[in-house]
Amino acid sequence: MKKIHIEFSDERLITPSGLVFVGQILGKSNFVKKINRAPISNEYLQKQIKNGDILLTDIGMLCQGKPQYEAVREMMDDPDYYKYALGISYTIPSAETLRQRFNMIGDSLRSDILQANVDLLREMKIEPSALKNGYVPVDIDVTPFDNSKTKKEGVSRTYKGFDGYAPIMAYIGAEGSFIIKRNPRQESKEEWLESVRDCCTNIQKPREGKTAMRGRHSAM
Repeated sequence: MKKIHIEFSDERLITPSGLVFVGQILGKSNFVKKINRAPISNEYLQKQIKNGDILLTDIGMLCQGKPQYEAVREMMDDPDYYKYALGISYTIPSAETLRQRFNMIGDSLRSDILQANVDLLREMKIEPSALKNGYVPVDIDVTPFDNSKTKKEGVSRTYKGFDGYAPIMAYIGAEGSFIIKRNPRQESKEEWLESVRDCCTNIQKPREGKTAMRGRHSAM
């Protein structure tokens, strides 16, 4: 078993290294074993590439915000890493194989995949935090992807006014309400900072010149 070394650095690195943790979580469930036992119409293809490898590859792509089949070609640049990180046992399937296999699978594994979400939360002992009234929030929203001027499959007009995909994201629990983007042209950064400063009780300075403040703001 190879060891993966994690080093902290001040440099800005953009890599798919986070897929290691995705693979670790999936590896602790019986999701892959259960999916591999599900039959498909073409037994030859099932022997060549397991259903588990198909879904693990697709999950790895979705975790990077890449829903199109052609995105799998990027994994071919470093197949050993992706196989190890995601737990792919045989090989990384091609874009054509992904498209063909998902057409064969159709909705036959839908119930298994939905149940796997519940099982994974239970196996990892994840308990989403509730609000003060005792209810656990579930935030659901559409996230349009701009795929204008492309020839990708399934692209259509979104409410944002451009052509693309519009996957629906769901977030369970009160944790994770991080602000990732603001529009400085429509509001004052100084005024917004003052409005949230009082609720940010966890203040850290990871390095010189950077201050990270964490807290909850009811207006968010």
